[in-house]
Amino acid sequence: MTANESSGHTVAERFSLAGKVAVVTGASSGLGVAHALAMAQAGADVVIVARRAEALAATAEAVRAHNPNVLAVAGDVTRIEDCDRVIAAALERFGRVDVLVNNAGTGGEYHEVAVDPPEHFRATVEVNLHGTYWMTQAAVREMPAGGSIVNISSVMALTTAKMPAAAYSASKSAVLGMTRDLAAQLGPKGIRVNAILPGVFPSEATAHYSENYKRKIIAARIPIGRIGDPEDVAAVAVFLASDAAAYVTGVSLPVDGGVLVN
Repeated sequence: MTANESSGHTVAERFSLAGKVAVVTGASSGLGVAHALAMAQAGADVVIVARRAEALAATAEAVRAHNPNVLAVAGDVTRIEDCDRVIAAALERFGRVDVLVNNAGTGGEYHEVAVDPPEHFRATVEVNLHGTYWMTQAAVREMPAGGSIVNISSVMALTTAKMPAAAYSASKSAVLGMTRDLAAQLGPKGIRVNAILPGVFPSEATAHYSENYKRKIIAARIPIGRIGDPEDVAAVAVFLASDAAAYVTGVSLPVDGGVLVN
């Protein structure tokens, strides 16, 4: 008898999020929308969070096509009181929080180090690092054993795109260190913490890229030969959120089409 058979769960069943509640931050656009949709498609009830209420409402409508149990909460992850309010709303509506996808992030500006405005560097770190920590702090106070936290970092935590993005790279690198520490802290409580490092994906930050520039990026950096689809990274988030990854914690997993092998 295999371990899965003895536990009563098939491999397919372990990938399901049925009966779980997933909180996804930064869910008003880009990869955040894909994460929310993927969690719902996998069976989870979903709480979506972002600052832009109108765009968040559009995400909620899309999620309802897969699971009517969705709650939209407008909030700013850099505000500790907003993070606490999101988790309180999730508990009031669904009674539990099992998964947190820390997707909220910023980094679309590029400044040379000598002229990088201090407010830009501080704001980037505030969202990408502090916001991830505050949401995690609020969630783990209520998360049961078997819970999963998925932090969204970036391949730029480990490499460079040859553009001046020190604030973004530094904050995303810090997320990796934080992921390892939290995995060690929370493992004895039965909560797993992992990070995904996306490569080049469609987003508001890459929307201005011309087709010619995209082709150059692909030829130079992406062995698989294409820009990523949002579903590529969202599917990995579902895996890390699910019981299929029950023995995976403290991992930083690139989803980059091979950028980091170059």
